[in-house]
Amino acid sequence: MFEDVSMKAKKVLITAGASGLGLEMARVFMAAGCEVFICDVNQDLLQQARAELPSLHTALADVSDEASVAALFEQVAGTFGTLDVLVNNAGIAGPTGYVETLQKADWDKTLAVNITGQFLCARLAIPLLKKSDDGVMINMSSAAGHLGFAGRSAYAASKWAVIGFTKSLAIELGKYGIRVNAILPGAVEGPRIRAVIAAKAETLGKPVQEVAAAYEQQASMGRMVSARDIANMALFTASAAAGSVSGQALVVDGHTQSLV
Repeated sequence: MFEDVSMKAKKVLITAGASGLGLEMARVFMAAGCEVFICDVNQDLLQQARAELPSLHTALADVSDEASVAALFEQVAGTFGTLDVLVNNAGIAGPTGYVETLQKADWDKTLAVNITGQFLCARLAIPLLKKSDDGVMINMSSAAGHLGFAGRSAYAASKWAVIGFTKSLAIELGKYGIRVNAILPGAVEGPRIRAVIAAKAETLGKPVQEVAAAYEQQASMGRMVSARDIANMALFTASAAAGSVSGQALVVDGHTQSLV
């Protein structure tokens, strides 16, 4: 089925690629033969990523800052000349709390990173993707991008916005042969979700263990997903095996029907 599918020498940019999902995607794409460029806001994590993956290209960049994104794409264009795959992975958890308790600054920051950052990167990636024979954009959303999420309204709003952005871009860019999809991870095991669980437990006044158990059991499969699950979906979506897949919200969450 996949014998004719090759990702060798594909040029890939992954935002927030120095840890978590981004780094796992970098590992998977590089194992498939891709040339990978990552950016991140954390210089120490970028150095650690390069130590693990010496052929990785890296840059310090903040996707919510227009000038920083412009500088990033100058580096990407100078390194690659073109681009085959953009993975808009950068995102933050945002504030935990009910709407009446939230600060506007926290709301604004969440949207600035989670959706405006994708816009800023997409806008500059498109001219490079048009040079590719099979350009692909993958925008990271969340299970919270198609479900309500009490206590996490800023995050959910930003991730729903990613879906609308993705579907609109798929229509705009289809005539250039560029496919655009969103991936919606469920709860991904790791330090980030554990921090979210701790914050939610504090908001609800419940033991951390109780909230953690609810997160683990909210999916029909009775467990959180892994970073490798998400990275594998990204690789498939970027490959010719998904050549007719565009404008889709691809959910990888172990079948989650509601968020706790």
